[in-house]
Order: sequence, then C-alpha cells, then structure tokens
Amino acid sequence: MPLVLVDLLSYTGTKGGMETYARELYREIGRMDTPYEFVGFASRELMTKDHSWFPGEVVDSGYSGENRVVWAYGELVGVGKGATRLGADVIHCPATLGPRRTSVPTVITMHDMLYFSHPQLMSTPLYTEPVKWMEKQAARNATRILTDSESSAAEIRKFLGFDASRLEVVPLAGTPASGTVPTDLTRRPGLVIAVGNRRPHKNWEGLVRALPYVDEAIRPTLVVTGSHGDDPLRPVVAELGLEPWVDLRTWVSAEELDELYATASILAMPSFCDGFCLPALEAMMVGLPVMLSDIPVYREVAADAGLYFDPHDHRSIARAITRAVTEPELLARLTAEGYEQAARFSWRQAAEQTLAAFDTAIAEYPALAARRR
Repeated sequence: MPLVLVDLLSYTGTKGGMETYARELYREIGRMDTPYEFVGFASRELMTKDHSWFPGEVVDSGYSGENRVVWAYGELVGVGKGATRLGADVIHCPATLGPRRTSVPTVITMHDMLYFSHPQLMSTPLYTEPVKWMEKQAARNATRILTDSESSAAEIRKFLGFDASRLEVVPLAGTPASGTVPTDLTRRPGLVIAVGNRRPHKNWEGLVRALPYVDEAIRPTLVVTGSHGDDPLRPVVAELGLEPWVDLRTWVSAEELDELYATASILAMPSFCDGFCLPALEAMMVGLPVMLSDIPVYREVAADAGLYFDPHDHRSIARAITRAVTEPELLARLTAEGYEQAARFSWRQAAEQTLAAFDTAIAEYPALAARRR
C-alpha cells in the first residue's frame, strides 16, 4: 500500500484551527477504507499529547514545533529527509508550510495567504518575511495545493502564481471540540462568546471597543477565550472600565468550550481577514447563531446564516450586538438557517477530496518532476 507521510511538526496543542483541521481530517480518514497507509511525522510536543485520532503510526521527528528556528529547519529539510527514511510515497503538509525540496509528490494544504495580503497584522518583519519565503519555497516544491476557500485560492494564485490546474478548494467542516455538545444546558440571553488566539488580524480589540456603544441597560457579557500568558486585551478592558461585562479566558478545555457553545446566545468573529471560519461552522452546527465581519471568506462559510458588520467600524459592530440581544426572532432565524448552512460542509467530503488529491499528485508527479529538471 502507498505510504503517506503526514507533516505534523506544527501540531503542538496550541495552534487552534490548523490543528483542528489535521485532527478531524485524519480522524475521518481513519473511518474510511482507503488504499493508503499513514505515518505521522510529529513534533516533540505532539508526542506528549493524545494522538489516538491519527490513523497510523506516529513517529517522533525530533523537532520542536514551538522553537521557531528548529521548526523552520524541520519543515524545510527534515520532512523531506523523514519521507526518504520512512519510504513514503507521498507527503501531506496540512499546516500551510512544507519542504523546500522532496523526491516524492507533496500535497500542501495552504489555509490562507495572510502574511502576503495583511503582513502588518501578522507579526514583526523579522518573522513575517521568513514565513513568506517559506511559503514560496513550499509552493514551488508542491505537486498540488489544497486550500479552504475560494478567497484563499484567489490569493494563492495572486501571490504565489501557483498553477490553477494544480490548486483545489477543499472546504472544512464543523466538529464539537469535545465530540459532544451538552444538551441539558440553557442558553443565556445576552451572553456573547468569541474564540481564538490574540493575533492582531482577529480584531478582538475592535470587538471590546464596540461594547461602550451598546446601551448599558442591554449590554451583554462578552467572553473571549484563547489567550496565552498575559492577555493583551486586559489593558483595553481596564481602560474602558468594562470589567463587569468582559470575561477574558485563556486556552479553555474542549469541555469548557462546548459548554460555552451550548449556553451563549451568539458567537462573534470580528476578524479583518481570514482563510476560513471553523468557529462559525462549529457554532451553526449546534444551533448557536453567528455575527461576523462582512468579508468575502465569511460570506462563503455562513452565507445568509450570519449577522454581518463592518470590522473597521466600532459602531457597526455595536449595532450588530444590539440586534443580537434585542431581536429574539432574528436569532431564531439565524439558528434555523445556520443548521442548514452547516450541513453543507462535511469532513467526509473533505477526506474524500484529500485522498483524491493524493491519487492525482502521484499520477502527476513524474511529468512535473521532468519539467522541473
């Protein structure tokens, strides 16, 4: 059976959506009868965590996914060497980056092009430029690229000049964090949740700064999860005197997250840019309405099941919050439409498309390799 080496160097338990993608995709593949065997090329961090979701052997790469220099070397060089050593027939890199050079076909899932489209929102130039270079190297080596949305596909073509015939959109799907959302809990009117890391493009500060524009008599409680260490939102909350209304939480457990999805009245996602929106799908599939930035990729995910606002305008965000806490009939409509929209996405479909991409990559590789020589 052909062997797929799955690059899990970025999987450390702290990366959010990309880890959810890898975990749920391969959990679903493990339920299927496939012509492939799989080996996970894991970070040192993943080796200490539960990886029972992976449908094959998981080997210690020796590389740390948290040490940026070590991780970068592992991606650029170590994955290719590992594929050769383990006798892999194809490589899958599910976290945007991948090897600079390989001797077997390589499929990369590039989730977004945010380091190119919005570099000012990503990191310092010291980190941003090397990541852009690594993405270019990975794309040049890739046999095929998969991506989450039409918006991201357009940017991959624009910024990397990648051949459209070797690029495919494979949408993600929603999954409760712990597997099962509690059904015996009651939704709390006026509880807004927001989930995600504190990277600037997520625009959590804009969401917090919108709250003072909501009448205090109806102002909801806002719970924002996902911080690591000192939360950069805490000084903003203190500056605005919003402590009674804002609950800042760290990286919560899967059970805590599912409890929030089960008890909140709406999920807020105020990002300036994104490659997809897994939290919106996860919310809609359990009946939680969503209010979202009016950006093309969020329209792809939520369609008419979202309450949209301008992420650059605090008053626009406040108007959406006000509607969410004062119009129960609106929430009921969004819930019903959200169920229907979420049902259009499935991990089985994503798994089938990914496996088909492996087949195509293996078939395409000899001609592609000859052209490169």
